[in-house]
Amino acid sequence: MELDFSRQLHFFWALLPEIILCVWGMAVLVAGVSGRHRKGAATEGGDPSFGGAADLGWLALAGVLLAGMANGWLYGVDEVGRDSMVALDGFRLFANWIFLVAAALSILVSFTYVYRQRLQAGEFFGLILLSTAGMMFMAGSRDLIVVFLGLEVMSIAVYALTAFNRRDRKSAEAGLKYFLLGAFSTGFFLYGIALLYGATGSTNVAEIGRVVASGTAPAALLTAGIAFLTVGFGFKVSAVPFHMWTPDVYEGAPAPVTAFMSAAVKAAAFIAFMRVFMVALDGAYDSWYPIVWWLAAVTMVIANVIALVQSNVKRMLAYSSIAHAGYLLVAVTASNETAAAAMLFYLLVYTVMNIGAFAVVISVAHQGEERLQVEDYAGFGWAQPAMGVVFTVFLLSLAGFPGTGGFMGKIYLLQGAADAQLWYLSVVLVLTTIASYWYYLRLAWFMWMKRQISDDQHDLVIVPLPMRVALMVAAVVVIYTGIFPAPALEFARSSVEGLGALSGSMLGLGQ
Repeated sequence: MELDFSRQLHFFWALLPEIILCVWGMAVLVAGVSGRHRKGAATEGGDPSFGGAADLGWLALAGVLLAGMANGWLYGVDEVGRDSMVALDGFRLFANWIFLVAAALSILVSFTYVYRQRLQAGEFFGLILLSTAGMMFMAGSRDLIVVFLGLEVMSIAVYALTAFNRRDRKSAEAGLKYFLLGAFSTGFFLYGIALLYGATGSTNVAEIGRVVASGTAPAALLTAGIAFLTVGFGFKVSAVPFHMWTPDVYEGAPAPVTAFMSAAVKAAAFIAFMRVFMVALDGAYDSWYPIVWWLAAVTMVIANVIALVQSNVKRMLAYSSIAHAGYLLVAVTASNETAAAAMLFYLLVYTVMNIGAFAVVISVAHQGEERLQVEDYAGFGWAQPAMGVVFTVFLLSLAGFPGTGGFMGKIYLLQGAADAQLWYLSVVLVLTTIASYWYYLRLAWFMWMKRQISDDQHDLVIVPLPMRVALMVAAVVVIYTGIFPAPALEFARSSVEGLGALSGSMLGLGQ
């Protein structure tokens, strides 16, 4: 009994960040239905800096901070063995930082939007915390069943967030479309897990890796399982041809939710994708390498080509998100420690620059869903110089311009591809990156080179203090990682060391 209790206690500590987020998310939900917060942020003069919505936002942000403290504490805890259902390695902990940064920035940019759109703040911020917990379960799992559970916790919360604005038909349509296609892809993912279990007799990532490496797994079952898992992951990362939902859902969802989805959901899917394929299916690399190679190439080419003709900024950023999924699939195709470290670095930079870009879009749209055309940005840089400069930095980083974190991320992805001798895929990455300059710089050109349509076009741009903090933090991270990338990259490299090790037994913790 003492051994069982001790093991349960160890697992409790290993899941401390997730537990904090779940409990805190429920607390925010309960606080949201209390009498004080039920009316949202309605205050004297309509100032969004006060009132219930802001209080709940700060409360949710405190939960993210506490989860971050717990995640930092886990660095002092030792893991024994590599076969447990819950990982306590650097790969999981680094991924948790990405999710927490995404959640914190998304909450900060949502304050005024939630207030002006009269959304239920408790439900909104609570769902962000719960979906973040689901992402952490995905990243920290060494068992396919737990990966699936984390996927569902994350997805159900994000489905609700997508359709959160019940007064907007586009939001309801986006939520329904995302839910239906997400459920369809989940069936593929579950069937893939079943086939892998039939081929290897286990759902444990380490055990699957040993059976696959031994060559005893039936080839037909194994190949089919890999194919179905690829479809499931392909949907979540928005890889072509599983991207059909992305532009419509990103356009229809509330803008802060789109920012959160485009960064955090994609990061969680890629972290789980890399762990499963690099550890469990490394012995079957020759079977899945051609599939992922073509997914990466086709995704980069098609997404960038379609993005060239988009006039709606949210749809343009949606196709941009698909293109970045193609870049990250290069790391999965390479499947080595250099590529895994590059993926972590890139996901961190992509998270901050993409949410930062959406924060500016939210401000230009008057904290709503207005003025989303490229033409609406005419003269914005001169009317709002600080915002224009920050937005330009984010666009240049998304394009991969030298001196930004996005550029260094692509350089490291190319290094991982070079180590795996993926020369053709590297050429495709470089050429599509050059092509993407057109639609990113086109938006910057409208900001700085076109005259604004009317004198009051940008007079009502609202940039509250929480959003200013988010923009400043994001801009500093993008510029710092572009000029001094070594600390973040070394942190990422140390986080992936031994990711593919399949030795050990049950999880044990010790300070």
